[in-house]
Amino acid sequence: MTTSEPLNRPIEEPLAELERELMTAYVSGAGQDLEALLARHDGQARQLLTEASLYASARLTEVESRFHYLRSLRGE
Repeated sequence: MTTSEPLNRPIEEPLAELERELMTAYVSGAGQDLEALLARHDGQARQLLTEASLYASARLTEVESRFHYLRSLRGE
């Protein structure tokens, strides 16, 4: 029996993929590429990555808040 996925996959946070997508969208809006920014070490790249991270954190907080609100409406 063979599987296509390795047995020792790294564990990711549940919303890690959404966070990456939000950061990618933010830096794309600024005309940059996330992978290129991650490879750079200058102050401008660091600043834009910090802003993208703050944006993603705020949006994730919003998503989680809405999720908890909907659960409370359902009585869960």
